[in-house]
Amino acid sequence: MIEARHLRVLRAVAGTGSFSAAARELGCTQPAVSQQMKALEQSAGTPLLIRAGREMRLTQAGTALVRHAAGILAGLTAAEEEVAAIAGLRAGRVRLVSFPSGSSTLVPTALAAMRAEHPGTRISLVEAEPPRSVEMLREGDCDLALAFRYGSASPSAGGSASDGEWEDLVVRPLLTDRLVGLVPEGHRLAGAERVGMAELADEPWIAGCPRCRRHLVEVCEEVGFTPRIDFATDDYPAVVGLVGAGLGVAVLPELAVESVRAKGVSTVAVEPAVEREVVALTLPDLARVPAVAATLAELERAATR
Repeated sequence: MIEARHLRVLRAVAGTGSFSAAARELGCTQPAVSQQMKALEQSAGTPLLIRAGREMRLTQAGTALVRHAAGILAGLTAAEEEVAAIAGLRAGRVRLVSFPSGSSTLVPTALAAMRAEHPGTRISLVEAEPPRSVEMLREGDCDLALAFRYGSASPSAGGSASDGEWEDLVVRPLLTDRLVGLVPEGHRLAGAERVGMAELADEPWIAGCPRCRRHLVEVCEEVGFTPRIDFATDDYPAVVGLVGAGLGVAVLPELAVESVRAKGVSTVAVEPAVEREVVALTLPDLARVPAVAATLAELERAATR
């Protein structure tokens, strides 16, 4: 294998015409130059220099190798500079995927901070709900995923989901997002301090994303009824609009309510309390990439504001 350090020595010898002059140029000893040239010739499997007294002349193979060395070393230098820029957050890319209410609340604050602190880092954003967003991360289609799950399961000390759902990923808990009830402003329960889910048993329901919809049915069945879902939409403003028009009731995460204008709607606390855990996910190797680590840190900061 031909090493870059040997190519640098060969170019110095070819340019100066002697081992001693090459040693002075490289800031090393003449025996070190001689040793590295021997190693290079062994790797090449053919002589590269002809020693004529104190002068050194290139063989045909040596001439070919010096000609290629210029491009190889230039490419290596460019690669080293690019890697150094990425490591120093002067460059780099982060592909982020987020669910909609995270995109409109946590993400803008985090990305604005990244742009201010690290303007050379490019961050792209696409939207997807879990589990699709988690699949995209595992398939290499993104570097960082904002996701959520319902229930009380929490990441283990090692940074993985204790129930095994995300055991192969780095899990950064961001916040606990409580669900609130939405009823039309003129509804009999509007303005109530607290509403039991069972009190909404006879109401028409507007449900959200498939995962949220499934969890809604589970919660309602736990308190003794199956919700009559008249409308289902992944669009949170549409949910609010349908409730505001008097077409039903809904439960939405506080993040979602925060991100839309709740016109004609009254929010109420619901019992039993329903919460979802909002997290940032990445792969263990990606967590060590400076730009990804910095974006994770900004998402954590955004979640505390």
